[in-house]
Amino acid sequence: MEIYGLYIIYRWGFVFFFFILITKRFLLLIQKNNPVYLSKKVELIKGKEMDSGNYGCSHYKRRCKIRAPCCDEIFDCRHCHNDSKNSLEVDLLKRHDIPRHDIKMVVCSLCNTEQDVQQTCIQCGVCMGNYFCSKCNFFDDDVSKNQYHCDKCGICRTGGKENFFHCDRCGCCYSNLMKESHICIERAMHHNCPVCFEYIFDTTKNITVLPCGHTMHLECVMQMERHFQYSCPVCSRSYCDMSRAWEKLDEEVASTPMPEMYQNKMVWILCNDCAETSEVNFHIVAHKCPCCKSYNTRQTRGGTSSCTNITEMVR
Repeated sequence: MEIYGLYIIYRWGFVFFFFILITKRFLLLIQKNNPVYLSKKVELIKGKEMDSGNYGCSHYKRRCKIRAPCCDEIFDCRHCHNDSKNSLEVDLLKRHDIPRHDIKMVVCSLCNTEQDVQQTCIQCGVCMGNYFCSKCNFFDDDVSKNQYHCDKCGICRTGGKENFFHCDRCGCCYSNLMKESHICIERAMHHNCPVCFEYIFDTTKNITVLPCGHTMHLECVMQMERHFQYSCPVCSRSYCDMSRAWEKLDEEVASTPMPEMYQNKMVWILCNDCAETSEVNFHIVAHKCPCCKSYNTRQTRGGTSSCTNITEMVR
């Protein structure tokens, strides 16, 4: 009798527990479909995310993902897509970049609702990015970058529109400080960096404009300096003040006399800094440009020698 009583208690206890569990799940389901609950949940999650910085990707802080129109897959941003489908893709025929202007659909990171490109989620109402560009389909929460859209570039830039101007010949935006001084080069940024070979025009890295007008990553320029390379990798023009280095070379040339048979030998040189062609005395150390006093020169052709026949002197 006692065993039967325990069995009844155990059985009804299990039924009661199961009923409570089903009721909680039912109430939770109702809450999830309640707009008020959703908005509160979004605000709570948003606050936690803002505190921890745990949202978006390594490239941008945003609350949405994009559906790539080229491969119909979902990625955090276009750079994540390009890293996956271009840099990391083994099959060369499958490598490609995402056409940013063709993006039509985004997925909310909070409620996973797929929708047309817009700043506010149609389901939970969260702001997907404090900065939003409908032309580039671009979202970013970090407005400290002072993003702006350049219609002539066709993409969004950073730094504040009031601080930059668009050069029609160079085909890109430059700082106002360079408006009267920069050297125009056709489509100056529409190429790969000559050091790392990454496309420069839409890169997220800092770019510097060399005195010759060529552009490259600032990080790559600093890397060149660490390896004692002080000339443009495209045109070989010096991009920094080399006067102290030229003084050292003056001393080196003066302390290295040439053999008598080469003392009056002349050669033609081209200066990489001023682009002048000159005839100078041949020297084994370096050739100095008589126009700008630079040693950044290259020999173009030989000249006459003081000796009538070198083979006779060898004898």
